[in-house]
Amino acid sequence: MWNNFKTTLLLASLTGVFLAIGELWGGERGVVLALVLAGVMNLGTYFFSDKIALSTSGAQPVSREEDPRIYQIVERLAAKAGIPVPKIYKVPTNSPNAFATGRNPNHASVAVTQGILEICDDEEIEGVLAHELGHVKNRDILTSAVVATVAGAITLIARIVFWGEMFGFGGGGGGDREGGALSALAMMIVAPLAAILIQLAISRSREYEADATGARITGNPQGLARALKKIDEWSKRVPMQVSPSMAHLYICQPLTGREMFSSLFATHPPIKKRIERLIGTGYY
Repeated sequence: MWNNFKTTLLLASLTGVFLAIGELWGGERGVVLALVLAGVMNLGTYFFSDKIALSTSGAQPVSREEDPRIYQIVERLAAKAGIPVPKIYKVPTNSPNAFATGRNPNHASVAVTQGILEICDDEEIEGVLAHELGHVKNRDILTSAVVATVAGAITLIARIVFWGEMFGFGGGGGGDREGGALSALAMMIVAPLAAILIQLAISRSREYEADATGARITGNPQGLARALKKIDEWSKRVPMQVSPSMAHLYICQPLTGREMFSSLFATHPPIKKRIERLIGTGYY
């Protein structure tokens, strides 16, 4: 229920952003056009946000013949969790990570990177996938997928407004060009920050919850703890190029090489604290 409320709130926020920009650029006509676009965007976000997330990550579907190991693990864990078996994808990168997406357990997908399959043993992979199925079971995958789309949309809108005002399109033309450019510059700064804050607001608590759910599914919190430690260490050696709007989807915060920025706007709790909650202090 709470996740449904958060999803509705996010879609309403996106509608509000569209309406504000429509009024700024085109007055009453702009509001009508923005309302239509917001409706289309909301429907598309609800039904296709998972496909957008998978496409943005470069994930490719994996067949049972291509990777029977991963299929066996996912099927076993899904049975334990009491949920349908999700679709399985692989991301062609050496940086270790994983994520789940979809609008509900009947329309869910999990994706793992090539890197995580190479550095983790079966117990650790099981822990990672149980964490991702925890997101599916807890029904927060839709909220996460919607956040990725909303955050990306807000950032894109900010850029469109900025360049539109700079070249004299929309409500900032004529004698108001300087004021329009200044307001567009402000939006260029504020809107992406708002998108980041949206991600921060929903991401940290859900990671702790998914860790706990995954540990209950496997009955082996040590496997997930070891995997988190490995992912954290290897991610620093092999940074992963991820859109900021996608970062909250992954099991661990992807490091893009800009560690100071990543730390300041981290969408995940510290790995050390997550491990402590799983198996106590002294491991990391």
